[in-house]
Amino acid sequence: MEQPRIAVLELLGREAQVLRVQRVTQWPLRIGRSAACELVLDDPHLAAEHARLDWTEAGPQLTLLPSLNGGWLGERRLQAGEVVGLEESGQFQLGASQLRWRSLGASLAPEQPLEPHQHRLQAAQQPRTGFVPVLALLLFWLALLAGRQWSQLNPGGPWMDYSVALLGPLAGLLAWAGFCALLTQLFRHRFPFAAHLRIALRLLILRLLLGLALPALAYAFSWPRLMVLEDLADMFGLALLLSWHASLIWPVRRTQARIAIGLTALACLALGLELAHRQQQQYWLGPAYLSALPPPALRLVEPKPVSELIASLRPLEAELARQAKKESEQVGVSVELED
Repeated sequence: MEQPRIAVLELLGREAQVLRVQRVTQWPLRIGRSAACELVLDDPHLAAEHARLDWTEAGPQLTLLPSLNGGWLGERRLQAGEVVGLEESGQFQLGASQLRWRSLGASLAPEQPLEPHQHRLQAAQQPRTGFVPVLALLLFWLALLAGRQWSQLNPGGPWMDYSVALLGPLAGLLAWAGFCALLTQLFRHRFPFAAHLRIALRLLILRLLLGLALPALAYAFSWPRLMVLEDLADMFGLALLLSWHASLIWPVRRTQARIAIGLTALACLALGLELAHRQQQQYWLGPAYLSALPPPALRLVEPKPVSELIASLRPLEAELARQAKKESEQVGVSVELED
């Protein structure tokens, strides 16, 4: 039994997004800017009647009519008057318009599952369920900020110090989530403020917990280089935060992958610049020392003897002497210039 001569012609935009779908059941199909065409495209690089799509006994064929710009089929340049056969599916270009052809026998891509934000009926029935976890995350983050501020202040400090430490980051967080939601409204026509707020809160809470855990572990096990993870978490955590927001803003997965790769490359570049900036220091990453020591009860290993500390500082003697000599020479030169 002969297969019905039915096909679909899709007009593609940037990132291969489908802008228009034309079901074809009558042959031939003329493509161009003229109102006499069965498929009219608003492309100034097309002729009035640019091409003709037909289904003959030999199969579907594309005929280029007289035009200035012609077309492309893959890497093949098509000139006026050329006739090319089409497969069951394929993509070609007429003028500046990208078109995708698909016949009835062409295989379709599998159905994709809905993303959580696309369950609109469920969201309409339960409009407040998404804000409860976000509110819990927000309160937990504020509690962590208050605890960190309490550990850094002297006993009996004024409450104003706490309000500044909490309200400033809170205002910045809400402004950031609102900005990302506005970008999503621009590209996807929805305003997922709670979703962006949840993304930022998760990473901020992880960063605060990491900032509390790393000094305690470094002190407990005498692993000072464990603090290197703090700088790495800042660089790659920021890249993860931006790529996570971008996954909600731009719907095309190819664009999301490019953004993730670009942000990872920028994080690696920032790491390289940080290493180059610290190449003359004793430690490339992490703080030189802990500004505040955890309680002695957390110490799980024996402390190092003083003699070992003095021995570890001896290599710095020559460097400090060289720096002192250099500074004294600079002071001497400046005094001579003043005289």
